Order: sequence, then structure tokens, then C-alpha cells
Amino acid sequence: MKELELKYGCNPNQKPSKIFMNEGELPIEVLNGKPGYINFLDAFNGWQLVSELKKATGLPAATSFKHVSPAGAAVGLPLSDVEKKIYWVDDMDMEFTPLANAYAKARGADRMSSFGDFISLSDVCDVATAKLINREVSDGVIAPGYEPEALEILKAKKKGNYNVIQIDPEYKPNPIERKEVFGITFEQGRNELVIDDDFLGNLVTENKEIPESAKIDLIISLITLKYTQSNSVCYAKNGQAIGIGAGQQSRIHCTRLAGSKADNWFLRQAPQVLGLQFVDGIKRADRDNSIDLYIGEDYMDVLTDGEWEKIFKVKPEVFTREEKRAWLDQMQDVALGSDAFFPFGDNIERAHKSGVKYVAQPGGSIRDDHVIDTCNKYNMAMCFTGLRLFHH
Repeated sequence: MKELELKYGCNPNQKPSKIFMNEGELPIEVLNGKPGYINFLDAFNGWQLVSELKKATGLPAATSFKHVSPAGAAVGLPLSDVEKKIYWVDDMDMEFTPLANAYAKARGADRMSSFGDFISLSDVCDVATAKLINREVSDGVIAPGYEPEALEILKAKKKGNYNVIQIDPEYKPNPIERKEVFGITFEQGRNELVIDDDFLGNLVTENKEIPESAKIDLIISLITLKYTQSNSVCYAKNGQAIGIGAGQQSRIHCTRLAGSKADNWFLRQAPQVLGLQFVDGIKRADRDNSIDLYIGEDYMDVLTDGEWEKIFKVKPEVFTREEKRAWLDQMQDVALGSDAFFPFGDNIERAHKSGVKYVAQPGGSIRDDHVIDTCNKYNMAMCFTGLRLFHH
């Protein structure tokens, strides 16, 4: 199959629409559903991301994409009991495979953003992973293959309309890529640079110790940034991205946005949140939205009389700003990647508030000395990768 006609492009008024190959055949097969233009953009970007994560770490990988940027990405490290609870998978009586762990982490990092996601998996989709996908609101999945039972589970999703794509894992794209904007063709070499430990060797801070677990987290952050709309910053911990700031014009805004998401990830592990008693039958999305409001500045939206009764069995106490700060002060050993250099030390100051200990960024700012001094102030280990990772 050389081309596949689509319903429409980015918007319903953008017709005709299709994907096609100038040479050879499409490296994908649609096993179920009718994926759209944005679905395929998410699928192909996500597939590249998880493929690179798998090659870099040797672990199965998954990502949750929304609007051509990842909402979460992770490798298949085991889930802790707390992680199972905050990702809403603690009730599943099954063996969690490494791939299932990866998707639970990828989906669970930022559940608000992942609502209606497109999933990419580095390995053949197994039954455990399909069961996790089946209970979430999602547009589709791409993987190199599917176990027969897993495929049947996915085909039944969304009244039989769930998008399931199989990609040829041996497919190699042309080293030159092109796209058109305003009728003008842009051409460039593909970003084929391999991100691995070699990019973490230039330690420029007084602290030059980066443990293996942090190296994995830094690699996850950098590979995630490679497929995130720029400017972008990514916080990572425990084998997963925990906060991604994408598409901001100012780098400090990226750092703040990603940091607020990382903070929310950790706040969801606080006893005040773990102890929330939800009413029976509440939908998963409503539960996620309520938690987001409860831990944020608009907590009274879910705590006022007449509102909390719709959500909780017992009215929760206010999670005060002081209590939240005290809990966040316990977050530590977080890794941080940036797709371009930090121009000012304010980015490091913000990162410190979210427990960042390890930093990877290209370097090259005229204020590198100030950024390094700020890292030294907090005993952070920072490496200059010399690698910019803009993605547009």
C-alpha cells in the first residue's frame, strides 16, 4: 500500500487528506479503526521516541502523545505500590509485564493531558498492556505487533472503532526529510543522533557524580525532548518523565510548566491525596480532574458545600499551601533535561524547588558561568551535552 486516504487533515475543513510514500510502500498496517491525520502524526513521532528509548536503555518503552507532543514517556521498570495507586491500576489482579509497567507510568505521569491520548509501544503489545489501555480514554495505539488476545481486547474498544496500527520495526526512513509550509518545501537531514551515556560525560559542576539510575532518567528526558514541540523541558524520575513543558516561547516558562506537572505528580503521592474517599461509580476522568483541583489553587471548587458531596464520601480537609510545600520539600534526585541551553540561573532555581539533582543541557549560553554557579549552590550535577534538540 503506497497511500492511505484520510477523512480530513488537522481540521474537518482541510480536505483532501492522505498519507503516502514517494518510494516503496507504507510501513504500517491499520488493523482496526480509521486513524486520522493527527493520529498518524502522534503515532509516528511516538514510535520514534519509544524505539530510541528501547535502544538506549534495553527496556520496553511506552509513550502517551497528545497534539504532537508526549504527555508522558517511560521504560518498563517495576511499579511501586504507591505508583500503582496513583496510576489507578492497584485494583488490577494480574501480572504486570515490563511493557505494562511502561505504559502505566507513561499514562499516569500527567493523566489530565493524557486523556484521549495516542499510545506508542516499543514491543509487541501483550495482554496485560492491552487490559490497561482498554480502561482508559484513548484514540489509538501503534506497536510492532500484537498478541492475538491483546488484539481482540483492543478491537472491542470504542464500540469496535479503536485505532490499532502495526508498524514494521525494520522500516528505515530516508535520511533526508521534507515538509511543505505555505506551498514552500523545507528540506533537512533527519535528526539521527543517538542519545546515550556518551552525551552525559561533560560534567561542568563541582558535583560530578551521576548514578546509573539518574543516567537512565536523563536519557529518558533527552529522548523525550527530541520529539517534543520546542521550546521544551522535561523532568524525569524512576524511569519516567514526570513533567513535560512543551511549546513555550520562553525557556523559564517551559521550566515552570514542567515543574508544576512534576510537583502535581509528587503531590498525588501525599497522604492527604491517597486518603481521599471518592463516591462509588465516579468516572476516572472526573476523579483525575477532582484531584487536580484539590491539589491546586482552586481547591474550593471541589470543597464547597453542595459540590464535595458529588465527589467525595467524606469532605476532605484543605491541603494547605504550607503542607504542600513541606511535602514537596521531600522530593529529591529528580533529573532534568532541556532541549536548548539555559540562558539564566532562574531555570535552575525553579528546578531546585521540584527536587532536581541532575541536569543535562546543551550549554553555550554567555551566562553559562551563572547557571553553573547556581547548580553548585544546590550541589547539583550538570552536564553539557553540546546537543540541541529542537523539534518543530
